[in-house]
Amino acid sequence: MPAMVQDDSKHNLIQPNALHQYTVTPADLPLSCPMPGMFLWNSHPKVYLAIEAAGWAKCSYCGAEYTLHRTPHEVIQPGQ
Repeated sequence: MPAMVQDDSKHNLIQPNALHQYTVTPADLPLSCPMPGMFLWNSHPKVYLAIEAAGWAKCSYCGAEYTLHRTPHEVIQPGQ
């Protein structure tokens, strides 16, 4: 059975759902809320957000808004 507690002793995790707006980059794709760098124990179930096409997505659980920041030369390929 997998551990129910996330080991944060080696990571600097941030509080989930603490902010209402996040800026992400193509390195964060595929985008999920909560993001991998957030504590998981006190958050909602992980959901994946389709942000590639519009450059913006909103989590239906917590209302967090994500904006995709990319340079003009970065192109997101389908399936990335």
